[in-house]
Amino acid sequence: MAIKRDYYEVLGLTRNATDAEIRSAFRKLAFQYHPDHNKNPEAESKFKEINEAYQILSNPDKRNYYDHYGKVDVEGLHGFTDFSFGGLGDIFESFFGGFGESNRTAQRTPQKGDSLQTRLTLSFEEAINGCQKEINLQRIENCPSCHGIGAKQGASPQTCPDCHGTGQVTRVQRSIFGRFSQIGICSRCGGNGTIITDPCPQCHGKGKIKTKRKLTLDIPAGVDDGYQMRLSDEGNAGLYGGRPGDLYIHLSVKPHHLFHRDGVDILYELPINFAQATLGDEIEIPSLEGKTTMKIPPYTQNGKVFRLKGKGVPRLNSKGKGDLVVKVAVVTPQHLNEKQRRLFEELAHTLPQAKLF
Repeated sequence: MAIKRDYYEVLGLTRNATDAEIRSAFRKLAFQYHPDHNKNPEAESKFKEINEAYQILSNPDKRNYYDHYGKVDVEGLHGFTDFSFGGLGDIFESFFGGFGESNRTAQRTPQKGDSLQTRLTLSFEEAINGCQKEINLQRIENCPSCHGIGAKQGASPQTCPDCHGTGQVTRVQRSIFGRFSQIGICSRCGGNGTIITDPCPQCHGKGKIKTKRKLTLDIPAGVDDGYQMRLSDEGNAGLYGGRPGDLYIHLSVKPHHLFHRDGVDILYELPINFAQATLGDEIEIPSLEGKTTMKIPPYTQNGKVFRLKGKGVPRLNSKGKGDLVVKVAVVTPQHLNEKQRRLFEELAHTLPQAKLF
């Protein structure tokens, strides 16, 4: 794409300008026209033009191409830098490679501890009825000997001699803009502002220890497979007086050999024979509360569904229960003795043939 203005003219340079002169001109104009510094409505477009010119002329290959052909495909440039006008600090960030920490980084503000997670498997009945379960976990806690300070009893942390307790150090960096002071985390104290000269013998100056704990959980009635519980403040200890993290428990529920769950309903398939289906019957069936009686009316068809109200799953954190849903399955006998066969044959002669069409 052909350019509208000569790049040397944009930076106020001659064509035999040295690299140092190019950097110096860009540094001066970048400060002059950056939109955060210059509120003139035309400053932003001027800054973009200055930036584009510098990207070309500061690169030997791109400058050589431009000097020969008088144009450069700006959109195809590799390594083109867009400062995005996020503040003059963005320019410094681009040249300094991201070094430096804000003042807030090194402050010892309370920080919540890391959360932990674990898994717990329940039986079908435990999930439906609720229960108490014990779990074992390992977490990071404040050292009981030094109460998280890191120094042994009777001793205190000392002010870091490098940062003088601020947790930060100032470094001088040279760039094309000149000399700049940059604030970073103190490497000696890690930003704490203090160092441990007489460490606690139990935690070795860390202020934290790994501890095994046994917790008792109250599992509410009605939880299902995949349900997640959260226990506040049962995770790792916080930093600088911050709260502990949380503990998340992911529940898995084993399948049942008779029942299936559908939300708050329990599904049960009831096998009956031809006589029970035809004549009706009153039979005992299993439920979550033990055996219960159910009436099968005469002429019940295969696949018929019955609902026993209130004999399903307790509604989690609410009142009431779902239903026990019973689906009838009429079972065809696989073996008959002679008397049974004779009776079936006699019955067959008295029954009408089913019409298929």
